[in-house]
Order: sequence, then C-alpha cells, then structure tokens
Amino acid sequence: MIGAVNVLWVLAHPEPRSLNGFLATEGQRALRAEGHEVEVSDLWAMGWNPVVDAAGYAHDPAQRFQVAAAAKLAHESGALSADVRAEQEKIDRADAIVVQFPLWWFGMPAVLKGWFDRVWLQGYAYGLRGPDGEWIGYGDGFLAGKRALVVVTAGGPAWSYGERGIHGAVGELLFPLQHGTLFYAGAEVLPPVVISGADRFTAEEGERAAAELRERLRAMPTAEPIPYRTQNGGDYGDDLVLRPDVAPGSTGLGAHLARRPGA
Repeated sequence: MIGAVNVLWVLAHPEPRSLNGFLATEGQRALRAEGHEVEVSDLWAMGWNPVVDAAGYAHDPAQRFQVAAAAKLAHESGALSADVRAEQEKIDRADAIVVQFPLWWFGMPAVLKGWFDRVWLQGYAYGLRGPDGEWIGYGDGFLAGKRALVVVTAGGPAWSYGERGIHGAVGELLFPLQHGTLFYAGAEVLPPVVISGADRFTAEEGERAAAELRERLRAMPTAEPIPYRTQNGGDYGDDLVLRPDVAPGSTGLGAHLARRPGA
C-alpha cells in the first residue's frame, strides 16, 4: 500500500447512530481526507442476506446440494447471484479491507459471518493452487498483496480481554477471523483496533476512540502485520503440523506466531 489506495470497509452494525456508526463515519472520512478511495459494504443497510442456499448458486433443487462444489461451479460458470458477485468485485478492486463489528457472544454478528459464508466461496477464496500446482493458504491466496484491519468494539473493560482476563485474550478471540479467514486468504493482517468498554462510552470517550482509529488508519500502509507463520514458509510439515524443531513444547494458538507482535 503506497500512495492513494482503494479501501473496502465492511460494516456490521444495525444502528448508524451507534458508536460503531460514528467510528465508521469518522474512519472513512479520515481515509478520504488522505486521498484514498473508500467503498462501503454496510451489511444491515444493504439488507444483506446471510443465509447460504441453493438458489444463490443457481443449483438444481432436484440434485443434492453440496455447498462447496455448487459454489465453485456457480463461480466458474458465472451463475452466482448478483449480490455475491458485487461483493467479490469490491474485494477485487480493494488494496485493503477494513472489517468492523461489535463483538457479540465472542464472535461476529450473524450477518457478517453470512457475508463471509456466501462471498468467500470455493474457487474464489479457497481451494486454490499456486503456479507450482501446490495448494495455497495461510499467507498466500487471493488477498495476497492486500492488507486487512479488524475494528471491533467490546462491552467489557480492557483488562478483561488480556492474556489472563476472564474473556480471553483478544488475539485468540479474533484468531478464527484474523488467521483462519484473512491470513488464510493471503492478506497481511494488522493488529486489530479494539475499543473496549463500549457499552458505557461517553461522547468524549467516543472522540478519543475515533482519534485512535484515525491514527491506526494513517499507519495502515506501513504498520507491521501480525507475524503469523506462513503455510509454505518451512515451519510446517506436509501434514500442516509444526515441525518438531519449531517452537518445541509450544502449543495452542500462540504457537502459530513466529514471534510475539511488537517483539
């Protein structure tokens, strides 16, 4: 990301007057002020359908519906529903993706999960091979060369999302999205913007959160990404398990970091 870029901002919150709505407006304004192009997928405002069904893939209802295979065939034959094609075109145009949502029950709102389910389908977002014919993923994929930033609000205080906090560490709560979805697809995933205690924010606290977000967005082109280990970088064997000599004795999600962020 050098110079002016195209940013896709995916927002999942039902209320534009919420803290999330305010942050989205301020963040997008800051990006445009820097000369960047911003496309927005405001999923609630769009009335996004989050449900995977056979009709979206022009699948014959008389045949067994095998989701991944049907999605791949629809993608390859041009039979995808128009709403899915439009989102894929936005992703293709983007140099960076911002994914913004409130943390609900330790995960994404259903509408956002459904966006990934329907848009990131086989043959487009996964099930791809590199020039050497090998399967690619985790550091290499259709988002290679793009950056991704997760912006999330959470109700609990910051310390409750620490490494010993009762809610669990934020990096682990977001691991399925940041590592298993964005990094798997090849994106350089930046450390998230986490706004905690959001349920009790005052207007002044909202302004401080917006200032933090603007600063992180300005740094997005040059910020160091989360140092996840790449699938084909030599740390994993053919079985996709860490080699015995890599981080010996280390288990859990942290084992998939080449080093601690910022170290």
